[in-house]
This record gives sequence, structure tokens and C-alpha cells, in this order.
Amino acid sequence: MTWIRTAARLLLGAFLVTAGIAHLVVPGEFLAQVPPFLPAPGAIVLVSGLVEIALGAAVLLAPARQRPAVGIAAAALFVLVFPGNVSQYLTGTAAFGLDTDAARATRLLLQPLLVVWALWSCGSWPLLRGARGSGRHRARN
Repeated sequence: MTWIRTAARLLLGAFLVTAGIAHLVVPGEFLAQVPPFLPAPGAIVLVSGLVEIALGAAVLLAPARQRPAVGIAAAALFVLVFPGNVSQYLTGTAAFGLDTDAARATRLLLQPLLVVWALWSCGSWPLLRGARGSGRHRARN
């Protein structure tokens, strides 16, 4: 199981770095995911690409003791970009080959899997459980 988790983590890191680079190379595709009410869509695409590259590098290179925190950060990124995916669905904007409502809806359903992938492959579940448990303990005191 360890090698499967390692392979999943390395694949996630490569995916994030590749997606981040794509933000810089073909930013127009990513503009489709920036909700219309947000300012400076070009800057949002640029910054989100740089964040993806940094997180991908961290997923690939972080020491084992830091990986759970990195996994939480990657999962948080996937949660933060979800409104952009919803916006793309609601506006019917085609990008990345998502040119039908069914394709865009399927993309929405895959987003939670990215969150789980980040948390599992980086070994973040125990850290999340520990944080949740310590919060309950403090609340009782």
C-alpha cells in the first residue's frame, strides 16, 4: 500500500506542476473558470498557476513529516477553485474540452475526488483527525 500511496502522491505533484505551468502557457483556457464577478481575471490565473506549481513541488519534494500539511494545503486549493468550476458550469463557458453541460457537471463531481486524493496520498487524514480531536478536547475544558 505504501508504494501505491507514494505513486499517487507523485502523480498528484506532477499534475499540479503541469496544471500550474499550463496556467502560464495557455491562460485563456483558465480564464473560463474565473467567475465573472471577480476582478483581474488574468492576475487570478497567473497567481493560481504559481500557487499550483509551488504546491506541486511541495507535494513532490516535502519531507515526510511535512507532507500531511502539504496535502491539506493542496486539498484547500481544490476547494478554493471549486467556485470557478461552478461558474464555468453556470455560465456554460467551454474550455478544456468541457463544451457541454454534462461534461462541465462531470468535472464538478470530480472535484471532491481531487480533495480526497490530496489528503490520502499525502497522509493528511491523521493530521485532520488530530486537529478535530484537539478542538473537542479544548472545548470541554
